[in-house]
Amino acid sequence: MNALRRWIDPYLLMLIGTVVLAALVPARGAGADVAEGAATAAIALLFFLYGARLSPGAVWAGLSHWRLQGMVLSSTFLLFPLLGLVVFWATEPWMAQDLRIGLFYLCLLPSTVQSSIAFTAIARGNVPAALCAASVSNLAGVVITPLLVMLLLPVGGAGVSLSSIEGIALQILAPFVAGQAARPLIGGWLTRHGRLTSVVDRGSILLVVYVAFSAGVVSGVWTRLSHLDLGLVVVLDVLILAVALAVTTLVSRRLGFSREDEIAIVFCGSKKSMASGLPMAAILFAGQSVSLIVIPLMLFHQIQLFACAVLARRYGQVTQDGDQMTR
Repeated sequence: MNALRRWIDPYLLMLIGTVVLAALVPARGAGADVAEGAATAAIALLFFLYGARLSPGAVWAGLSHWRLQGMVLSSTFLLFPLLGLVVFWATEPWMAQDLRIGLFYLCLLPSTVQSSIAFTAIARGNVPAALCAASVSNLAGVVITPLLVMLLLPVGGAGVSLSSIEGIALQILAPFVAGQAARPLIGGWLTRHGRLTSVVDRGSILLVVYVAFSAGVVSGVWTRLSHLDLGLVVVLDVLILAVALAVTTLVSRRLGFSREDEIAIVFCGSKKSMASGLPMAAILFAGQSVSLIVIPLMLFHQIQLFACAVLARRYGQVTQDGDQMTR
C-alpha cells in the first residue's frame, strides 16, 4: 500500500473523482451559483491563510536575496511565456484552439506556494527564500498574468480589462493582505496546525475544478475534445516542464548559486499555480470554453507534482550522502 501511494498520488485520484462527479452530477442553475460562490470563498480563505503564515522576517530575508528572486521571476514570467509562445504558434495546424490557448495560458501563470515550499524543504534547500519567491510570484501574477494574456493572447485579451484585474486582486491579493494583518493574532496557531493550509489548498482546487468541469458538461464542450488532443497536451506539458527544469538548473549552476539556492530556484521557477490559475481563467476567459482552456493546467499540475517529488527526493538524498561523507 505504501509503495502504491509513492507512485499514485491520492490527490490525483481525488481530482479524477471530482471530474467524474462533475460529469455525472454537474452543478446547474442555482446549484451552479452556490458551487461557484463556495469555490470563490475557498480560494479567498486559502490566500488569507498564506498571508497569515508568512512572517515579515521571512519576507525580508527572501527579498534581500535579490539574485535568487530575479531568477525565479525571470523563469516564471520570461522563460515560460517564451515557451508558451513557441508552443502556441507551432501547434496551430493540428490542435484545437482552446487547448492551444490553455497551453499558452499555463505558461503565463505565477508559481505555486504550498508545493514549492514543501519540495524545497524535502530537497534541503533554502526554504525562507522559496517561501518568499513563491509568494512574491503569486502577488505579482495578480497583475502580470492578466497583462501578459492581454499582450500575448489576442483571442483571450478581449476579456482582460481593469475590472478583470480588480476582480482577481479582490479574490487573491486582498485576502493575502488581510492575512498579513491578522498574523499577530493567528500566525502562531496556523504554524502549529500546518495541515489546515494544505487541506484548504487542495479542497479549494477541487471545488474550482468541479465548477469548471460542470460548466463544460452543461455547455457540451467535451464533445469537441479528442483522445489525440489529450495525448498531445500531456506530451507538450512534459516538454515544457522538462525545459524549465533543465534551464533553471543549468543557469543556477552557471551563475554560481549555492546548492540550497539552486534548489529553491528550480522548484519555484519551474512550477505553475492551479490555485491561482483556475479562478483567474474563469475571469479572464469569461464566455469562452474555460473547462477546455484549463485542461493543460490541470494536467501540468499533476505532472509537475510527480516530477518534482522524484527530483526533491534525489536532491535530498545527495545532500544527505554529502553530509555523511563530511563527518
